[in-house]
Amino acid sequence: MTSQKSVGRRKFLQSSMVALGAGSFRGSGIGALASNPQNEARPGKGRQTLSLNGEWEIDDSISPEHIPDVFHHRVPVPGLAHTATPTFPDVDQFQSRENIPSLIRFGEAPESTLGLLGKDGVGISKQERNYFWYRKQFRITGRREVAILKVNKAQFGTAVWLNGKKIGEHLGCFTAAIFDVSEAIKWDGENQIVVRVGAHPGVLPKGALAGTDSEKRMWTPGIYDAVSLMLSDNPVIKTVQVAPRFNSSEILVQVEVKNYTHHSQTFDLSYRVTSWKGQKEVARADEPRQELKPSETKLLTQTIRIPGAKLWTPETPFLYMLNTSTGADSSETRFGMREFRFDTATKRAYLNGKVYFMRGSNITLHRFFEDPKSGSLPWDEKWLRKLLVEIPKQMNWNSFRFCIGPVPDQWLDIADEAGLLIQNEFFVWTGYGGRKWDVEETIGQYKEWMRDNWNHPSVAIWDANNETLDDIFADKIIPAVRSLDLSDRPWEDSYSGPAGPNDPVEDHPYLFSRTAHNPAKPFQMTELEGMSGLIDIAARPPHAHAMILNEYGYLWLNRDGSPTRLTKPVYDNLLGPDATDEERLALNGYLLGGLTEFWRAYRNYAGVLHFVYLTCSFPGAFTSDHFQDLVTLQLQPHFRDYVGEAFKPLGVYINFWQPTLEAGAKRRFAVMVINDEYQEATGRLTLSLETPEGKGAVRSELPLRLPALGQQTYKFDLDIPSSPADFILKAVADAKRKPGITPTISRRKVKVITRT
Repeated sequence: MTSQKSVGRRKFLQSSMVALGAGSFRGSGIGALASNPQNEARPGKGRQTLSLNGEWEIDDSISPEHIPDVFHHRVPVPGLAHTATPTFPDVDQFQSRENIPSLIRFGEAPESTLGLLGKDGVGISKQERNYFWYRKQFRITGRREVAILKVNKAQFGTAVWLNGKKIGEHLGCFTAAIFDVSEAIKWDGENQIVVRVGAHPGVLPKGALAGTDSEKRMWTPGIYDAVSLMLSDNPVIKTVQVAPRFNSSEILVQVEVKNYTHHSQTFDLSYRVTSWKGQKEVARADEPRQELKPSETKLLTQTIRIPGAKLWTPETPFLYMLNTSTGADSSETRFGMREFRFDTATKRAYLNGKVYFMRGSNITLHRFFEDPKSGSLPWDEKWLRKLLVEIPKQMNWNSFRFCIGPVPDQWLDIADEAGLLIQNEFFVWTGYGGRKWDVEETIGQYKEWMRDNWNHPSVAIWDANNETLDDIFADKIIPAVRSLDLSDRPWEDSYSGPAGPNDPVEDHPYLFSRTAHNPAKPFQMTELEGMSGLIDIAARPPHAHAMILNEYGYLWLNRDGSPTRLTKPVYDNLLGPDATDEERLALNGYLLGGLTEFWRAYRNYAGVLHFVYLTCSFPGAFTSDHFQDLVTLQLQPHFRDYVGEAFKPLGVYINFWQPTLEAGAKRRFAVMVINDEYQEATGRLTLSLETPEGKGAVRSELPLRLPALGQQTYKFDLDIPSSPADFILKAVADAKRKPGITPTISRRKVKVITRT
């Protein structure tokens, strides 16, 4: 700590409840940055980029203006302040306005805590600091006309000093902060950059967004995305947007160009399109000669034909690269030829003009930041590729919702390459009434968020918020920003939506929440037999729009098998308070698999996304994920087994949940089968009763013939064995498809008993 450490803790805690900080500096977006390994400025060579990632110095303060004289700690960038060495005491400790009522409800805070907030307080800091300061030295040789600093993402709020000169500030916690540092940089010598971030959300002005989450106990500061320095000459390419037009095999390109000089500039804007892998040229185009007045910015639009363009899909994620050049500056933008939309009339999602069913899960990265084992894992490329490429393919997932909190750019780069459809959600969750935001600041941040992400083919849906009832999004924010996206992606406005005629709405049918909140009338899986596979959440017309089921279950367990804060009454009801961790984990996988089969089988949803694949896990956590080993990313075997089967493109659901069958009786069973693929599924469908060891007792077979994207229910009559025993009721759909694709299995645990 600096000399301000002597401030009394009581006085500090009172002051930290008040929103602090200066006004914002809103930078403009810079397009994708080309890499340059040397720190040498070479005039006339287009854009060069110096990465400032790596080890930085870090220290803390209470004051927002006094840069520490000495830095005692080191920290990786990108990363978080809680990974600094030596560590800082009480880092991340902040009780948010939304979290405090939850703490009170569970007896972890007194009722009087709410009174400490005051009318406008966003939370209560539990640490003797308001700010973290990052410092790094770098050198450049040679001179260029323009130097632009880009901090991809940092929280909470970003301010920059270069060589002792304050450059500006940026309030956004989830968008890139971009600064013109041309006047402060030393072109031939040592440079020192200092970046200040808030230590907690309380330093931001009233109405600024820092994320809202009533289930989040820690608020983690830091520069959690890449930092880079762009060097170029005038005119400068500020932004590039590529909007595919798959029907005409064209791309619509919009380029924002700025003249940073005090005299007019003429330039030629050229485009070159290549395949990303192999760099094979597929198209070229040029703009007529342009003129820019001093300090003028111009937006130029061009249509470029790509003959025989290869489409981007999760199954074939083909990528292109667009090189845009003014001669003095250049930018490389990766994109994919794809269009994603919803249709209210059919209530379906369409990828490149074809019906497409989303199957997947959720990642709540900003909750994962508070996991004791998260460390530097979110920036470990090998770990990330297993998380986002290898495991999703094994689990038959093609989609994710990046829930309540944007991710570092690297995550979306990998999603582009892996072939994942991303529902990209801004960090707003106010539930049924919460804080009000400054409208203009919010619109500005949503514009930046779109600018940062609109070239990713993986970004399929703009998700304005989570479980929020607030007309501000549909009435003001979404209409103000929607037209900026030339790809016209759909918007999802959770419980406030839909905002547009073909926008989807989300559904969160947590059936087992009834067990938690009303143990006298617990939910029973047998109720599924009489349900239609659709539950309508309040505040929207039933069945009116395409729906995405992106949360369900209410069956969370910590990674060790213990119930989370929300689910102890659920498992006490299902298994009793003396159940073992292994019994709970086995039941968790079994029930989640069955619920997934059920929600998919009725085709009421354009997408089914389980909650949650990656989040935090610790005693007292509200939710948790399914990793047996977080570092090696080993999933719980029961979850992998049952839920992996339930998400196969050829889906099978036995509409039967009775715990017993009568010995010697004849019983009819309904087996529902769906086909998410574009080719007919033919083969056989069997239903059998087997012992837990796999020995068959009764078996029936029907021919399977299911059209592309089809749905059908098959009826089986089985003679139940005459001897009481434990059995597995198992349906197997074996379609004649490509090698390596295994049959899909649905299973029910049942006892055969003798009626008295």
